[in-house]
Amino acid sequence: MGFNIADLFERAVDAVPDRTAVVCDGRRLTYREFDEQASRLAHHLMAQGFGHGDHIGIYAQNSLEWLVAMVAAFKIRAVPININYRYVEDELVYLFDNADLVALIHDREYLDRIAAVTDRVPGLRHLICIDAPAGSAHEADLAAVGSVPWPDALADQPDTRPDLPRTDEDQYVLYTGGTTGMPKGVVWRHQDVFYALGGGVDAYTNERVADGHQLARKAADNPNPMVVCNPAPLMHGAAQWGSLRFLFEGGTVVLVGRFSAEAVWSAVEAERVSTLTITGDAMARPLVEALAAEPDRWDLSSLVVVSSSAVVFSPGLKDQLFDLLPDIIIVDAIGSSESGMNGMVVQVKGQTLNQGGGGPTVTAGRDAVVLDDDLRPMAPGTGQVGKLARGGNIPIGYYKDPVKTAATFVTGADGSRYVVAGDFARLEEDGSITLLGRGSACINSGGEKIFPEEVESALKTHPDVYDVLVVGVPDERWGSAVCAVVQPRDHDRVPSLTDLADHARERVAGYKVPRHLVVCEEIVRSPSGKPDYPWATALATQAVSGD
Repeated sequence: MGFNIADLFERAVDAVPDRTAVVCDGRRLTYREFDEQASRLAHHLMAQGFGHGDHIGIYAQNSLEWLVAMVAAFKIRAVPININYRYVEDELVYLFDNADLVALIHDREYLDRIAAVTDRVPGLRHLICIDAPAGSAHEADLAAVGSVPWPDALADQPDTRPDLPRTDEDQYVLYTGGTTGMPKGVVWRHQDVFYALGGGVDAYTNERVADGHQLARKAADNPNPMVVCNPAPLMHGAAQWGSLRFLFEGGTVVLVGRFSAEAVWSAVEAERVSTLTITGDAMARPLVEALAAEPDRWDLSSLVVVSSSAVVFSPGLKDQLFDLLPDIIIVDAIGSSESGMNGMVVQVKGQTLNQGGGGPTVTAGRDAVVLDDDLRPMAPGTGQVGKLARGGNIPIGYYKDPVKTAATFVTGADGSRYVVAGDFARLEEDGSITLLGRGSACINSGGEKIFPEEVESALKTHPDVYDVLVVGVPDERWGSAVCAVVQPRDHDRVPSLTDLADHARERVAGYKVPRHLVVCEEIVRSPSGKPDYPWATALATQAVSGD
């Protein structure tokens, strides 16, 4: 026991109070300063009547205050809710209402959107503006919604920790998705999410943390803590847990306010970062290109590990990164908001990995399994494709959505409860797992299943392809045909369908080779890099049907 998120953080504070906890764009907080700010905000929220179980939204770009706000909510047993800063009015109304928000902590730049929706979400009754200066509540944009400037909210509040009986049953909610419908709130107990995403299981040994003070003891005993640059948006789970898990261990988390390759490499140099965590190709590509253009601009000698999670990190980009930084280790961590970590693969320069499907073959994480159609764990080495699943510490379900909960969180034939997020996989003879791709995006062409990620990985190695999504389009003979939606590296040098087909044929089976090509200005992805397949399918279907 003892795995409440606020408790885990506070134990790290007590262990290393004067160590730097978080840095963002040159601003920094020690563990003590972080804890004091979070406690002041927690007391302010309590004074407004908020507490156990209340949902408090965070609608902002990366900042020190984003993390402080999240921990402050946990301190009073409330639930921080991540808000996608790209959402427009109708999406915001849906999320504010679906999440039952009672308070919102936000950046000033979103005040117009907030003002446009507050009448439609009457449950929202308190706002705090992160970047408004002290004493500015009377200014027109803040006054229109009654938002309190952050410094005013913290002023005159005690910096002592709220005295509340927290438990491991307190809830953490992560809103995820949105490219195939409105987002869903994944509801976790603190103890479960700690073991699934928060460092409760050692990624390399699969050993479980035995007690709630173990990581704080580790922090106190380690004079050279991990310095982690975590540039993904904190509105996504990969960034939240890429921060929290290292804070529990007394590490230093380095953020950038807004992602750019130059900002990330500059932060790595300035803060002597040892681990860089990214979300696949969407971040890797601009990072690689910036470094290739100016290989001597930054001193990156401190960097040891580049870790990618949430989306596919294609082999071609890994090779380019190894050419630029030959001494690093690259780690692919495979998982989702619903499942936690399912597996990982560690690679050094010169090592060839098995790419037997849409993603790599990974060492299975603790409690990861592949289930057959009857929800029975599959035996290794059969060569059959099943559904990637995870047992053990998994979420309660989706917030206010029993139908989707029943479809995703299932009870297997052995009576065990599993989360099945929709990914297909194959369990290999040695117990490793080969990732094949998301079932909802699978293309059925003439009875053959084609996982887009595998074809995309092949096409991304073509020198004229900057980004690509692969989708199925209607075909009279085959039912569906493979179509590549390509963003070329240079619009003056667009690859032809023949070029791409010949290139792909050397890397994947013939039936997986693209039969159609659609060129676009820019591939649409979420801020975390997840592909928008419905957009690509609509674009491709319209283009091909008009041929």
